[in-house]
Amino acid sequence: MVSKVSFSSSLLFLFFFAIATGWAQSPRQHIDFDEGWKFHLGHAADPHRDFNYGIGNILSKTGDAGGTAIDMKFDDRGWAAVQLPHDWAVGLPFIQVDNDDVDGHGYHTVGALYPENSVGWYRKTFTVDRADSGKRFVLQFDGIYRDSKVWINNCYLGGQFSGYCGSSYDITDFLRFNAKNTIVVRVDATQFEGWFYEGAGIYRHAWLNVTDDVHLTDPGGIYVHTQTQGDQAVVTIESIVHNDGLQARPVTVTSFITDRAGHRLASGNEQPLSLPIDGSGKTSQTLTIPHPELWSLKDPYLYRATVRVQAGNKILDSVTVRFGIRTITIDKDKGLFLNGEAVKVQGVCCHQDHAGVGAALPDYLQFYRIGLLKEMGANAYRTSHNPPTPELLDACDSLGMLVLDETRLLNSGAEYGAEFENLVLRDRNHASVFMWSIGNEEYAIQATNWGKRIAQHQLLRQQELDPSRTATCAVNMGNHYSGVNEVIPVRGFNYNLSGLDGYHKDHPDQPVIGTEVASTVSTRGIYIKDTVNAYVPDYDSVYPPWASTAEQWWTIAAARPWMMGGFAWTGFDYRGEPTPFRWPDINSHFGIMDMCGFAKTVYYYYQSWWTDKDILHIAPHWNWKGKEGQPVAVWVNTNADNVELFLNGKSLGRKDMPKNGHLEWMVSYAPGKLEAVAYKKGRKITAVEETTGPAYQVVASPSKPALLADGQDAVVINLSVVDKKGRMVPDAGNLLHFVVDGNARIIGVGNGDPSSHEADVYTGKDWQRRLFNGQCQVILQSAGKETKEVHFIATGDGLQQAQISL
Repeated sequence: MVSKVSFSSSLLFLFFFAIATGWAQSPRQHIDFDEGWKFHLGHAADPHRDFNYGIGNILSKTGDAGGTAIDMKFDDRGWAAVQLPHDWAVGLPFIQVDNDDVDGHGYHTVGALYPENSVGWYRKTFTVDRADSGKRFVLQFDGIYRDSKVWINNCYLGGQFSGYCGSSYDITDFLRFNAKNTIVVRVDATQFEGWFYEGAGIYRHAWLNVTDDVHLTDPGGIYVHTQTQGDQAVVTIESIVHNDGLQARPVTVTSFITDRAGHRLASGNEQPLSLPIDGSGKTSQTLTIPHPELWSLKDPYLYRATVRVQAGNKILDSVTVRFGIRTITIDKDKGLFLNGEAVKVQGVCCHQDHAGVGAALPDYLQFYRIGLLKEMGANAYRTSHNPPTPELLDACDSLGMLVLDETRLLNSGAEYGAEFENLVLRDRNHASVFMWSIGNEEYAIQATNWGKRIAQHQLLRQQELDPSRTATCAVNMGNHYSGVNEVIPVRGFNYNLSGLDGYHKDHPDQPVIGTEVASTVSTRGIYIKDTVNAYVPDYDSVYPPWASTAEQWWTIAAARPWMMGGFAWTGFDYRGEPTPFRWPDINSHFGIMDMCGFAKTVYYYYQSWWTDKDILHIAPHWNWKGKEGQPVAVWVNTNADNVELFLNGKSLGRKDMPKNGHLEWMVSYAPGKLEAVAYKKGRKITAVEETTGPAYQVVASPSKPALLADGQDAVVINLSVVDKKGRMVPDAGNLLHFVVDGNARIIGVGNGDPSSHEADVYTGKDWQRRLFNGQCQVILQSAGKETKEVHFIATGDGLQQAQISL
């Protein structure tokens, strides 16, 4: 067995899960490798502070660590204990500097200007039982930012240049059985890869994969694609089996399909393969499912396909993947269809960071964020501008969210070309992925002939690996055809909507989608421009010169059936790219929600026109002490037929709601009650904003009532304050303190303030965060595998505390 000490609980779980799912005889193990790491900063400019890396000769002989931290005997007892995913940049301070790249990354002290913070070292030890010496062991990292180098037992395994693609290393030859094995990873985040916050470290999961010498390849060992024919679905399961053994092996491959309850629905016949030494073989089986449940946005039903590799009666490998049965059709005149029904893409672009945790999101946060977007009415997600973590796609598969899956660069060279191939191989079984994106705003090459050639190469490779889908490229040009647009199957528009109609007229046979639109900038809860604090009014009114408001782009898209829809920039605020300001602003204002997922005013515009819910929302709040008698702009977002606004019982007039629009009043402020009364198909809907009293009590609202005792699960706790009448105080800025007791730990805090320089992470127990316009957030994570009640307390000076139990 692998590591009696480190993995006993993981293997016990896998054993019982195997029995329940029918693959108990398979030797394959996919072991969580996130725990037990040690971490220490190195130095990008001083080898003596980088544990002699660069001056120790580590390349002269295999196994010679050259007196560096690579050495198995290195004493790392003074290093910090960390659990993956881990982003060391989120805990770094903010410093003002006149540098566009540092500005774009949110003023964290990481990158070439800060060599003392830009290299990180990780070490981990584990043991493997000698009884497992006949198996293969592959170390898998889902994402390391960036330029990582990996060693085991003093021996170099390889490296990964990009911070967004996974990497795997076969460590079988280097293992010491019944003895300590040491993995060392050096991460160099000196060179930025994007122009937004990217984090630093092993910020995605790590795994140890244990297989037989004969095994299904990864990525790409199983490819499931479907086709509906009348009242049945034809499911094709392709597989690739590889032989790493020292002799040729005859094997058989079988496939079967189960529903999500585990009931077997269809089985294939055994297919023989003769595998040479270090050789591979391919199989393809077609199975039929009568009356299938289709994967859709409202009912994202997922089946399971299992492929087994056997030699006689012995199972050598068994892998199960989830897949959905659905049909994607793209029509040049009518747009996108899912299972024959027209779907307007109501999408958002998103970067991968979140308040408090940076780029190292617990898996639960992926589901939490997608859930917020679904609640708003979004039905599509663009992975801007890089391959996503696999758990993001799992969330989209499970919750029903289409995905435009994007690679990091439009580049067909050996390294980036391979990264795009791995992206397609890794993600092509995900029902949520409806289209690939081969690049974003490649301004240096997108209008050139060589950009066209690169695109052609990537498109040909994509079609070879996944002919079931098509691709686009996010191009920031208007009515311009030469270059990438000549060969891309679906024309992607990044802004430049004035060129939309002309382009469609000139190229009517090319489908069109808004790959990036909107870019409204706003600050949650701020309604007057503040250049000192770098705040923008929380209305759908301010946008950069290249962009548009939400209302402008959606009105255009909704009126054109040939336009598939689009992806608004962005679903959430993100660290870095502060626009339209710079310091003290440290993150974007583009989000429909802030970094915590708290809604801005524009959220309710989208929700009004992207859902069938009864929506009626008033902005701003009604706490304006000192502004009595002064005009206040009041916006109402709703999908009702008409709205009448009242202040303290007096009507301010009734207005009809324009389709895909909003309503405005200019109101002379008087404290009291601002009420909107709307009618939708004869039904009365009301919304109220009241002048509140001072903050009296803290309120803690957890996103769910329980945590799994697995050391990984998380819960989001949103904090607010109410007055003595129980009304939320929308302009409160109280400093709150947090204490947790039990089997959980705080891993991050935030409040959505784009100019807050408060710490997101604290090393001790003195966690705190100031409310920003009445709200802040704490993220708790399970701290172990013992079932034990968790108590969370939030306090503030002069306030009644909040206490919850999980």
